[in-house]
Amino acid sequence: MSHPRKRRSGVLVLFLLLAALVAALAVGALGWQRYQAFADGPLGGLEAGGSITVERGDSLPRVIDRLRAAGVTGGETYEWQLLGRQLEAASRLHVGEYALEPGTTPRQLLMAMRQGDTIRYRFTLVEGWNTREMRAALARANPLVQKTAGMTAGELMEALGHPDEHPEGRFLPETYVYGRGDSDLDVLRRAYADMERALAAAWEARDPDTKLKTPYEMLVMASIVEKESAVAEERPQIAGLFERRLKIGMRLQTDPTVIYGIGEDYDGNIRRVHLTTDTPYNTYTRDGLPPTPIAMPGVGALQAVANPAPGDSLYFVAVGDGSGRHLFARTLAEHQANVRKYLQNYRQRVSGMDRAGESR
Repeated sequence: MSHPRKRRSGVLVLFLLLAALVAALAVGALGWQRYQAFADGPLGGLEAGGSITVERGDSLPRVIDRLRAAGVTGGETYEWQLLGRQLEAASRLHVGEYALEPGTTPRQLLMAMRQGDTIRYRFTLVEGWNTREMRAALARANPLVQKTAGMTAGELMEALGHPDEHPEGRFLPETYVYGRGDSDLDVLRRAYADMERALAAAWEARDPDTKLKTPYEMLVMASIVEKESAVAEERPQIAGLFERRLKIGMRLQTDPTVIYGIGEDYDGNIRRVHLTTDTPYNTYTRDGLPPTPIAMPGVGALQAVANPAPGDSLYFVAVGDGSGRHLFARTLAEHQANVRKYLQNYRQRVSGMDRAGESR
């Protein structure tokens, strides 16, 4: 028979063990709640447009230190490390720049770093730009690393791995996405490769009766069509007109090539002296195509040159109403009549703009 005092002592021990267990569970629950609140609560000290960069070789503690140095608040180091292990992110941080917008939680940030969801920037190469305009725009692109500043055209193409090529027209006009740390050479390599693919596709799909002998000649012609056509649906018609001129041995006589030959001295006005002054790009004084493209043609211009529209027009002139459209003609007499229409429309448009200015 057990002693009553021993039974009371056993009950007390059991009670104390249960109390300790309950206390431990309560502490654990509070700790878990705090951890969850940290993991899914917004970080403090964030401002719109903020970011953090993970560099090559960075550990999670190094990233946490960088967050602290940037004034970001929230969580203890051990909580960050626990969350990093839970998300399998601690050893899988991707290099790059990550957004720190107000409302960002530690879980969102570490998941972004694990998946490489970096901030992406955009740079657009515009159809019809020449190399000088392209390089000026690249120099203004932020935060693109500038590696080509001061390079000559030859040095640029050598850096891209194409030392024997002229750069004009070699880059496809598109919007290119890049991240912090990427350079202008990175963007240009992609634009060059994209143009190579687009040109190859256009050449493969070309009209078998084309006068153009090589893909490069197609690139040159497409650059002219690009500069002459402000309206996309007119490109095949303009391409067909130039194709017919080549076939009958007629000079292209296109102003954009003359302007390109003038270069940086062009002041916005093309004069008779420009049309009669011989340069390698003056298609009024020289037969056939100019020696290089005069701009970056887009896919639409390449496709138009590959499959030009049939017809019999040999001349064209702007409508003159500001629409960018053209009047096409089969004979010189028809063309001269269209030129008179252009002048009439142009004068009416300018007069209307002057009256609108006076009314203001």
